[in-house]
Amino acid sequence: MKNLVYKAVAVLALSATFTACSNDDEVIVGTGNLGLEFDNSFSGNDLILDTQANTTASSEVLKISSIKYIVSNIVLTAEDGSIFTYPKSSSYFIVDESDAATHVLNLKDIPAANYTKVTFGIGVDKAQYEAGATGQGDFLATADAAGMMWGWSAGYKFLALEGTFTSAQYTTAVPFKVHTGQTGTDYNYTTVSLDLNSKALVRETITPQVHIKADLSKILNSTNVIKLSDNNPNGTGANIMAGANLSLITANIATMFTVDHVHND
Repeated sequence: MKNLVYKAVAVLALSATFTACSNDDEVIVGTGNLGLEFDNSFSGNDLILDTQANTTASSEVLKISSIKYIVSNIVLTAEDGSIFTYPKSSSYFIVDESDAATHVLNLKDIPAANYTKVTFGIGVDKAQYEAGATGQGDFLATADAAGMMWGWSAGYKFLALEGTFTSAQYTTAVPFKVHTGQTGTDYNYTTVSLDLNSKALVRETITPQVHIKADLSKILNSTNVIKLSDNNPNGTGANIMAGANLSLITANIATMFTVDHVHND
């Protein structure tokens, strides 16, 4: 009788082992889609255009009327270390806070895998720009229509932040503009790499959405501190569109993105 019991236990244990193996050894094949959602905020608060008072670490108060930036050259890294580079011809997007349809970048035909990292650029890389106007495909017209061009000879605006501000020095609201892009020999394109806090499971039947927070307060106050008041020489407005500040702001922009969470629906 004892032998029969031992045999029964052994069979159950072996069966459980095979079941565990079959659950763990999922065969991942095919392709799927993935969404990158960009959610703009300011120092932890949801961004509201035009009316919300946003106080910087330099005690300047901004009312933001517009924020747009170009996201490009998306690369996904899987848990096994393999890398998928999204096709360059389709890898240029404009995120515009005023247009909800632009907040989620819908990426198609992604190899099925468990992804753990996303990398992207802010702006249009120099190699793409040097392909000339005819080498930009439809994106040149898209950027021009969105106001993200300075004109072809000057190139793209990589990020455009606009609104009004007050400070201890300027108590009456005046306009400001912060536009990054090529200036002189500085190209001011930056790359952002983010580890996902949970895996994005791209499958034929699962379309993950990676929720990325963009903290706009870091554009002016992060690795470098830029005060609008210091760039308002006539008292009528601060326009930061050229000069040494752009490379400092570009370094700040690289720090403003974090992954909030991943949906696997």
